Amino acid sequence: MEFRENEAIYLQIAAYISEHILLGKWAQDDKIPSVRELAVQLEVNPNTVVRAYEYLQNKEVIYNKRGIGFYTTADAAKKIKAYSRERFLGQELPELFRNMYLLDINMDELEKRYQLYISENYQ
Repeated sequence: MEFRENEAIYLQIAAYISEHILLGKWAQDDKIPSVRELAVQLEVNPNTVVRAYEYLQNKEVIYNKRGIGFYTTADAAKKIKAYSRERFLGQELPELFRNMYLLDINMDELEKRYQLYISENYQ
């Protein structure tokens, strides 16, 4: 995983886990990798993974079975979509619109590129 400099690593790890849940790689009540496993896999400090897991627990996306590990909640995907959608609409979409305006990109061009992206990556 390549980390971006402009966002905390634990948030990027939380987004990575969230994406796996949304893509169905971890279904409801599935066990997710342990802190150590994920830290080794992503080549980060285990404390950073702990912070990401705490963040997702606070969002009620995962829960801890003491001594056993972390699991996805029954409505994890729904919760991820809710908070991710709110963040996207409030923070990222206004920036996208600003760039579209400044670069003279219209909605038709955006729609074509969106459809191409979906067909290349998700079908």
